Amino acid sequence: MTETDFPADPERVQFLRRVADDVRGDSVESKQLANILYRTSDLYDETEDTSPEEIVRNVKFILEVIERDGLGR
Repeated sequence: MTETDFPADPERVQFLRRVADDVRGDSVESKQLANILYRTSDLYDETEDTSPEEIVRNVKFILEVIERDGLGR
């Protein structure tokens, strides 16, 4: 994928981030979903440098950490 596959779209960024704020709650699951939505909005934010592959790797890492009950620190 290239940058042109996800052209800057400030309205989409705002929409996704508003939805993320709306779903964020006290539960771990709602926080995870909000984080995924927020990270996805970065695809359309001209000030961010990310790719769908990076987002997938990040989400997988988050889920693996949760499955192990934390980072083990």
